Amino acid sequence: MTTPLGTLEIIERGPRSVTVRRQTRETEISIALELDGRGDANVDTGIRFYDHLLTSLGHHGLFDLTIRAKGDVDVDEHHTVEDVALVLGSAFNEALGDRAGIQRFGHASVPMDESLATAVVDVGGRAYSVLDLGFCGERVGGLPLQLVDHALDSFSRTARATLHVSGTGRNDHHLAEAAFKALGRALRVACEPDPRRSAVASTKGTLA
Repeated sequence: MTTPLGTLEIIERGPRSVTVRRQTRETEISIALELDGRGDANVDTGIRFYDHLLTSLGHHGLFDLTIRAKGDVDVDEHHTVEDVALVLGSAFNEALGDRAGIQRFGHASVPMDESLATAVVDVGGRAYSVLDLGFCGERVGGLPLQLVDHALDSFSRTARATLHVSGTGRNDHHLAEAAFKALGRALRVACEPDPRRSAVASTKGTLA
C-alpha cells in the first residue's frame, strides 16, 4: 500500500488484527497489532522510555502489540519516534477496517501519584489532535519530551483518529506514562465492538 507517508507493506491481516512493515532510509519498522488481545506488549524501538510508554499503551488498552524498530538514533531520536507513531497509527487504521459496529468514542483519566492525564478519542476517521501536556523538563531517559506531542499527533494522522490528551503533574515520567495509559484505555473503549450496533456509528452512514 502506497501512502503519502511512504510504502506500508501489509504482511498479515485478520478480522481485527494486522502485521505491517515500513522501511525508509531513516527507519525500518514492523508492528503486529491485535485489537482483541490481552495486553501483551513487546516493544523495542532503541529508545527505552519510548518503549515503556508504548508498552503501557498496549497493556492498558488490552492490545497485543509487538513493535520492532531500527532507526538513525545516532542522528537523534526524532525519526524513530515519529515513524513508529505513524506506523502504529496505520496499524490501528488497518485493523479497524470499515469501523462498523464499534463504540467509536472513548474516554479515560489515569492518575499516577501527583500526575493526572485524560484522553478522549474518536476513531471515526477524522484525524486531529489537541494536546496539552505541561512537561517541566527537556527529556526523560533517551526521549526528548517535545517528541511526545509529536508522536501523539503523528499517531492521530495515520490512525485517522481525533485525540484530546491533557494532563498536569510535577514529575515528567509520571505525566507521560499517565498520558499513554489513559490513551490506551480510551482507545480500548473506542475500538471495542458495540453489541447494539452493526453499522457504523455515524448518521452519515459512513466513517471516511
